[in-house]
Amino acid sequence: MNYFSSNFKLGILGGGQLGKMLLYDTRKFDIYTCVLEASNEAPCKIACNEFHLGDLMDYDAVYKFGKQVDVLTIEIENVNVDALEALEKEGVKVYPASKTLRTIQNKATQKLFYIDHHLPTAAFSRFAYTSEIKEAIHHGGLSLPFVWKCAQFGYDGTGVKIVKAVTDLEGLPNVECIAETLVPFKNELAVIVARNASGETKTYPVVEMEFHPEANQVEYVICPARIPDDVAKKATDIALQTSKAFNHVGLLAVEMFQTEDDQILINEVAPRPHNSGHQTIEASYTSQFEQHIRAILNLPLGRTHSKLGGVMVNLVGAEGYSGNVVYEHIETIMNMEGVTPHIYGKKQTRPFRKMGHVTIVNEDLNEARKIAEDVKKTIKVISE
Repeated sequence: MNYFSSNFKLGILGGGQLGKMLLYDTRKFDIYTCVLEASNEAPCKIACNEFHLGDLMDYDAVYKFGKQVDVLTIEIENVNVDALEALEKEGVKVYPASKTLRTIQNKATQKLFYIDHHLPTAAFSRFAYTSEIKEAIHHGGLSLPFVWKCAQFGYDGTGVKIVKAVTDLEGLPNVECIAETLVPFKNELAVIVARNASGETKTYPVVEMEFHPEANQVEYVICPARIPDDVAKKATDIALQTSKAFNHVGLLAVEMFQTEDDQILINEVAPRPHNSGHQTIEASYTSQFEQHIRAILNLPLGRTHSKLGGVMVNLVGAEGYSGNVVYEHIETIMNMEGVTPHIYGKKQTRPFRKMGHVTIVNEDLNEARKIAEDVKKTIKVISE
């Protein structure tokens, strides 16, 4: 099939920043794109060929949209999987497949998948409702501390809480959830695996992630991770095993814990471009976004090596500010060597909302990390 400057239509479910960055590359290749998104203010709107308003969880909206495109992909997991399954049966190519998405959408199902496929992950208990946890603690079936995770619709730090005392359960939604053993770890790592329909597979270097302690969001992504080669190989091998188990097409970001004794445990996965791969735009031969396009169209995969050391800094809304966004001191960081800001196009800021990211590249990774710290201290995402 001819994808370039042709009648081919690529559909993207979701109009957020990940979709916008995918569109950098569809425009580079002149691939015609259609986007479905519920918000008329979505970042994708300015860059796609067709913008459709619709609820991603609505069966009819997703099904009708999917019938108008040749290949359908996602930039967010929270979409109507029943509609995707129906589209697949009618010949629409959907990547990732509905089966993969159905497993990943539910954290309990996802964890059971790892157990069934002998993939290492932290021990956990599954509950139909949060209210059942107190009884499990009382009868000795569950020990404190643990990590509470809602099974569905958790995103960007929401739906996750460390429970150190029974009182920490107060105020949590009474929903299907898991209680996961709190793992003492040295590092949080991630590996992005790319796979096309022909089975060609490539991995990006292992990255190290530093999280904000309150928001539970990634603050820094460091590539390559500052870990021994044998640990990096172990993480890469487990990511490849996970990819093989899912038999996915596109990207699979595998987030992992490196324990105190250098074991690797899978935390969770995302079958799409991911926050842990943003630095690839400047630092890699092939960005994760171009790679996702190559994979879902069954084109040859690009080179995944890094040109330089790369650090990504998330730009999130500052606490205490809501309203029309202002990027304070952005000119100052643009004067720093190797610094490239990416602004997502969201007009309204609020505390901890992802508004953009900044990539720092340097021959010396430690120097890149120092500059990243300066960037973080300098730029502020505030409101008018």
